[in-house]
Amino acid sequence: MLLLAQNDSSSVKYRPIDTLEKRDLIDIAGSIFHFKSRPISASEKKKIYFSFLPISTNGVGAGRALITSTTAGFYLGDKRTTYLSSINFTPYFNFKGRYGLPISSSFWLKDNSYNIKGDTRVLVYPQYTWGLGGGQQSDNKFLVDYVYVRFYQSALKRITSYFFAGIGYNLDYYIGVESDGTQKTLSQFTNYKFGTKANQNSFSSGPSINLLYDTRNNSINPLPGWYGNVIYRYSAAALGSNDNWQSLYVDVRKYLSLSQSGPKNMLAFWTYYWTSLSSGTPYFNLPSIGMDPYQRSGRGIEQSRYRGESLIYLETEYRCDITDNGLFGFVAFANINSASQQTSRRFTYWNPATGVGLRIKFNKKSDTNIGIDYALSKNYSAFLLNLGETF
Repeated sequence: MLLLAQNDSSSVKYRPIDTLEKRDLIDIAGSIFHFKSRPISASEKKKIYFSFLPISTNGVGAGRALITSTTAGFYLGDKRTTYLSSINFTPYFNFKGRYGLPISSSFWLKDNSYNIKGDTRVLVYPQYTWGLGGGQQSDNKFLVDYVYVRFYQSALKRITSYFFAGIGYNLDYYIGVESDGTQKTLSQFTNYKFGTKANQNSFSSGPSINLLYDTRNNSINPLPGWYGNVIYRYSAAALGSNDNWQSLYVDVRKYLSLSQSGPKNMLAFWTYYWTSLSSGTPYFNLPSIGMDPYQRSGRGIEQSRYRGESLIYLETEYRCDITDNGLFGFVAFANINSASQQTSRRFTYWNPATGVGLRIKFNKKSDTNIGIDYALSKNYSAFLLNLGETF
């Protein structure tokens, strides 16, 4: 079988990768239990490639967790002209009262004519916050508890080969925001008035304008190429929002191969700039580390540790195969972020983290890895376990 990926040196071209010589955990299980996969006929076009992980830490934050993470990859058109679509479902419970039902999807219609994205979450989400900006001591934190409902949907039409444009709808509902039981309120702790009032829900609803440039043919495990994403969001009181507010999210990624053939040997770069464009942005909608649209940033930094009216993030990762058959791989990464100060909106404090990880191929047909990472920063460290690459 051939999987079609893209090789980006000076230009983007499809490069066939022969998966017949590759091995994954499905092959290992087959050799142990003596079963064989059903042969795939040439006429079959829409086969679903499942990957399943009974335990994960994706999007949960700190603490032990019980999670089942499921990823399904499939093609809605010819593999030579259509990217791999995916659905991710990660219900979890983490022994600290945090549990949820998140599901995200990205559908690439035939010949990449449209990209339909969805992100729906219902979460019970007790979480620490450290206020706005940087420089706070790690023990100067405030516990808040709330129920969070998210409904994001967008549809983008192909304009040129790799450029897409479209519109979306974004809904955030923070219900029953409660403090940690002290006499101090969230508003007093943060000195921020929007979305922090006691016994008041925070609701935001409105359209978005979405731009996308994507030369990767598999977002689960990107091969050399480019990715760029711009989201302008406007939450309007006319659509039920507590306040009118605007935000901008700009995300750029580059995947660079260090060899022309053989086992994987590549560098990946990721940077984003996320900012509130007006007053009125609810506190929990302000840019925050680990709360980006994919909740993947800031490995080695506790989720929501840094929050501000603007946030800059940079990360680089080295990825290589340990075995020629692709069953085992290795990554090393480092990232840094800065949240703007509350009064000046300057980026004064920079917060680095680093780590290493092991990759185990679960499903070679969708190129899905099990990722086991250890990451650390000042006063914090964590093991991270999930399906697929971080970015």
